[in-house]
Amino acid sequence: MSVTSVLARKWRPKIFAQLAGQKHVVQALSNALTQNRLHHAYLFTGTRGVGKTTIARIFAKSLNCINGVTATPCGICSACTEIDSGRFVDLIELDAASNTGIDNMREVLDNAQYLPTLGRYKVYLIDEVHMLSKAAFNSMLKTLEEPPAHVKFILATTDPQKIPVTVLSRCLQFNLKQLPPALIVTHLEYVLGQEDITFEIAALSLLARAAQGSMRDALSLLDQAIAYSDSRIDEATVRNMLGAIDQSYLYDVLQTLLARDGVGLLRIADDMQSRSLAFDVALQDLATLLHHVALAQTVPQAIAEDEPERTRLLELAQIFSAEEIQLYYQIAIHGRNEIDLAPDEYAGFTMTLLRMLAFRPAGTKAMLEQRTAEVTAPPTVHATETLVPKPKQQLQPQPIQTISPPVNPVEITSVALDWSTLLAQLNVQGMARELAKHCTLESFIEGRLTLILAPQHKHLLTNKMAQEKLQTALADYFVQSVRLSVTLGVNNVATPAAVEQRVKQTRQQHAVEAIMQDPFVREAQAQLGAQILEETIKSIQ
Repeated sequence: MSVTSVLARKWRPKIFAQLAGQKHVVQALSNALTQNRLHHAYLFTGTRGVGKTTIARIFAKSLNCINGVTATPCGICSACTEIDSGRFVDLIELDAASNTGIDNMREVLDNAQYLPTLGRYKVYLIDEVHMLSKAAFNSMLKTLEEPPAHVKFILATTDPQKIPVTVLSRCLQFNLKQLPPALIVTHLEYVLGQEDITFEIAALSLLARAAQGSMRDALSLLDQAIAYSDSRIDEATVRNMLGAIDQSYLYDVLQTLLARDGVGLLRIADDMQSRSLAFDVALQDLATLLHHVALAQTVPQAIAEDEPERTRLLELAQIFSAEEIQLYYQIAIHGRNEIDLAPDEYAGFTMTLLRMLAFRPAGTKAMLEQRTAEVTAPPTVHATETLVPKPKQQLQPQPIQTISPPVNPVEITSVALDWSTLLAQLNVQGMARELAKHCTLESFIEGRLTLILAPQHKHLLTNKMAQEKLQTALADYFVQSVRLSVTLGVNNVATPAAVEQRVKQTRQQHAVEAIMQDPFVREAQAQLGAQILEETIKSIQ
């Protein structure tokens, strides 16, 4: 295979249909061209390599194609071919980073008054327009206010915040988005297919992630990978080229954190240093992995069926709590941001791992003990022992029901333990709390806690993770292993959700009554004919 030119130039889209992504911009411009509803100035914003200049050139072809103003330029007429080659006299491209002054802009705008030489429109493409001086912007403003009919301005910038509002208000603005990795991978597959180069998908995924949303950067990295490899682009080669860490190290880091093994974490870091792996990239990849684990916990269907690490991700999603993953993610991204401030990258990386080891969300003690316990059988409850909450947590008074002494030393039922009051003490949130709120306590016998869930809420049983989190919270609260069982049935007593709703209604009623009896309100009603909108009254308790 012989690559005749840089891939980013060779595979630059020449018509809207070839563009990868930016459908919202393409659709709007295509409609404007088809309906001949053209604005005199357009502003394209977005990070580097997302297609700002490419779209501008296609738009210039659409305006000047021999077939007329069209959303599908022919690509073969003199206007189209000369625009593609950068030789079209009526497409004036200006790099504002190099031409920031008033003199440059005045010269450009003076020429704008003359009719096009060859084309239908004179198109001024000003790249990095935010770099213009204040005087240059003021000079441009007059032309933007009263533009000649034959002139179109296309402004492009990576920093729209620096453009004066007076200029922004006279432009039709389009924000180009960063391209998702999956879309970049698909395009790279197509390019390599056309170039007849074999590859591994995992290698393309690494290139797409390293490109950070820029198709141009992705193609430049692909060029580098082709030069770096020997007829085949594989994952190992690309990892070596990018200095990326082998994903197995990341899984080892999480498994070692799970075991709370500080020595093991330092051993992994030492091994990485001996292989000259980039620690800043390692923290970036670790944050990416943690993001995928969080997705596996909350939206498992977001993990593709053909994802090579799907099984491992789902396993990690089960053995870590959501709170732990969120905490580790925050520590990882902060560690990466601060790694340049560390004495060296090794110190910055290991300090980040030590933070993960030192901190953990509240309420995970029992879960950690349960992970390391070798005996999984529930403990025997002796006749002289009654299960009670932790001494440091005092049950709060509950307005609907009261707590009575246990009926039997080895059995706690809903008579002995009020579920609403207990739930208020549990460290559980999200779907786990939602499940618990719609249950009532049936029994708690020899470590097995049985809840009754009304049939109308049976959809809550489909979330196995919620049940596991609730079981963990109960085990942490009672400081013993708890087996949770949730069954469908009729609730004979009020659920915590019902209690909560009843309390809210009572508070709301009190709030309405207080407003009704307020002297100022009553005077306003009497003298001004004011009306009270009860739906706007909210209890502040």
